Amino acid sequence: MDEEYEAFLPSWISKSPASEMAESRLFILSCFIAGMIGISTIFYTAFQWRRNINLSWTKAIARSKKNPKSRNKVPLSPHTWILESVNRRKSLNCCVCLQSVSPSQTHLNSDSFIHSCTVCGAASHLKCSATAQKDCKCVSMFGYDNLLHQWAVQWTAVTDQSDESSLCSYCEEPCSGPFLGGSPIWCCLWCQRLVHVGCHVSMFNETGDVCDLGPYRRVVLSPLYVKKLSKASSGGGFLSTITHGANEIASSVRKTIRSQSMKYKNGYEIGNDSSNKVEEYVEVQDTISKSNGTESTEDLNRGQNGETKNMEKTGSFKRSSSMNQKDELRVMSVRQTYELVDLPPEARPLLVFINKKSGAQRGDSLRQRLNILLNPVQVCELSSTQGPESGLYLFKRVPHFRVLVCGGDGTVGWVLDAIDKQNFISPPPVAILPAGTGNDLARVLSWGAGLGAVERQGGLCTLLHDIEHAAVTILDRWKLSILNQLGKPLQPPKFMNNYLGVGCDAKIALEIHNLREENPDKFYNQFINKVLYAREGAKSIMDRTFADLPWQVRVEVDGVEIEVPEDAEGVLVANIGSYMGGVDLWHNEDDSYDNFDPQSMHDKVLEVVSISGMWHLGKLQVGLSRARRLAQGQSIKIQLFAGFPVQVDGEPWFQQPCTLTITHHGQAFMLKRAAEESLSHAAAAIADVLENAETNHVINASQKKALLQEMALRLS
Repeated sequence: MDEEYEAFLPSWISKSPASEMAESRLFILSCFIAGMIGISTIFYTAFQWRRNINLSWTKAIARSKKNPKSRNKVPLSPHTWILESVNRRKSLNCCVCLQSVSPSQTHLNSDSFIHSCTVCGAASHLKCSATAQKDCKCVSMFGYDNLLHQWAVQWTAVTDQSDESSLCSYCEEPCSGPFLGGSPIWCCLWCQRLVHVGCHVSMFNETGDVCDLGPYRRVVLSPLYVKKLSKASSGGGFLSTITHGANEIASSVRKTIRSQSMKYKNGYEIGNDSSNKVEEYVEVQDTISKSNGTESTEDLNRGQNGETKNMEKTGSFKRSSSMNQKDELRVMSVRQTYELVDLPPEARPLLVFINKKSGAQRGDSLRQRLNILLNPVQVCELSSTQGPESGLYLFKRVPHFRVLVCGGDGTVGWVLDAIDKQNFISPPPVAILPAGTGNDLARVLSWGAGLGAVERQGGLCTLLHDIEHAAVTILDRWKLSILNQLGKPLQPPKFMNNYLGVGCDAKIALEIHNLREENPDKFYNQFINKVLYAREGAKSIMDRTFADLPWQVRVEVDGVEIEVPEDAEGVLVANIGSYMGGVDLWHNEDDSYDNFDPQSMHDKVLEVVSISGMWHLGKLQVGLSRARRLAQGQSIKIQLFAGFPVQVDGEPWFQQPCTLTITHHGQAFMLKRAAEESLSHAAAAIADVLENAETNHVINASQKKALLQEMALRLS
């Protein structure tokens, strides 16, 4: 009877304990999944809500920019668009349609590229860029009484920004992105200050919207002093100047030829000066004939940067005033876009040169970051057809300016050569943003070992501050002449700033150079470059290619022959205390040598050392060994009786038998980062005092140069 009764009961009453446990677990799992779905739905809704608020927030900024009552009375300036892969700018919205620049899956191929502004960082779809507002950074406001804030949407995240700049410059409230709405934000393209759009009216009534260029006002080139040249003044005016300059050169050439003819009649031989000047005159006449043609000069698409195309780097056998006139005429023969006029005496603008092909290969991002912080006119890009001459020509009338070189040691030498050719009475001092592989000169001047070190020390904002307060020091520059057995030059002279190497170290540099020329894509950052250097060096550890170097090389220092050790496979001549990425070849603290003086980069003395192969060079890199000191002197002569790899400041080549002669060429002003030491701060303060004294006509440029040299020698 009981069994029949249980058969009529519901199934859930008659379940076993095991089945009840399984069903309870299933119930808990179902509740957990339902809860997760609910939480995900809430988060997704909140995300969409925030996204819609941000979009409406951006649209509010765009509407406020279009409102005539809110429009700033500043010149309109179009964006400078370049094609860029969308993968690098996925997080941005189009500045026209305000939609994401990320392509949809159905249009992945057609929308894989976008337009990106090289000045302000705005992004746009290819189809939208033509209708973009002209609210980019205006580099020229010549004729305006005051510089006004140029408010714009902050389209890209600013990497170089101080903590104070994240607050509204009027109400001092945070200007972070809204979650529950809030006032839209404007950013000044010059001083990087932020302001709520709602606070702008009150700020305008109190300050008149006048911009002071922010904390780096001394190094920023104000657009009030940048004058845009018209086509007539930049074209026809230059032709008359070229003709006038050519006539002066022709007159000097005729005078020289007549004087040489008189010497020849009196029994003297005619020198090479007249023939060289005749060749220079012919080149200038060719330049004039080309500039008078219908297709003489190319219009530049670099108007925002005031850049001009000029000749590729060429050497010269002689340095003379006529040669500098020829270089200036070549620069003037190409249309200049801007001119700097009436800068105030307290201005210390910074002229920046960027080499995109340096070891780190981060020129594009550096240029955009510097364009945001500075005036794009003062940022110049170097290439095979665009040298430093055009930027130096633009700044030729600026009484006090400083130069920043973004590149490696070779780029620094390139810029120093160009400054040297300008014959400045008091040359501008040069700072370095280390973007190469070794960056030895930057290490010596305390600018860091690479871009990573700069970023860790505060980025470009800290770098600009340090440049403004840097100490001026002196760097010896040396002339390398390559002569044949008769003492005649085989090629134009080279100039050395860091070191010269003959033998095994130059072999590695040459192999890396050839590999870079064949596969430039492999050298995409500093770390990989060093790995490739180490790999090539490891291949040659057991290689005794230069075992006979001591018998194939003869070294003379100040006219005295120096014995090369029998185990030497390389000879190095050093001017600074850093080699191949920080190796100290001389070790001033080494007391085991009593007959040598400490090394200095401005004592007009070179140090000669030897290394005994790649294994020795590897131990030098990790600090387990030291180079062997050979000599010190002011004039070095190295005779090569066989072909050897040679490198100067990391630039290698294979040299056939010849004589290498190194003599002192001159001295260059460099900027050294002022550390916490009192001497560095004193040197920076004295340099500023001397520049102010020259501005107030207390001293002249020559006296300032002499005093700076003496100060650098005494404080170093």
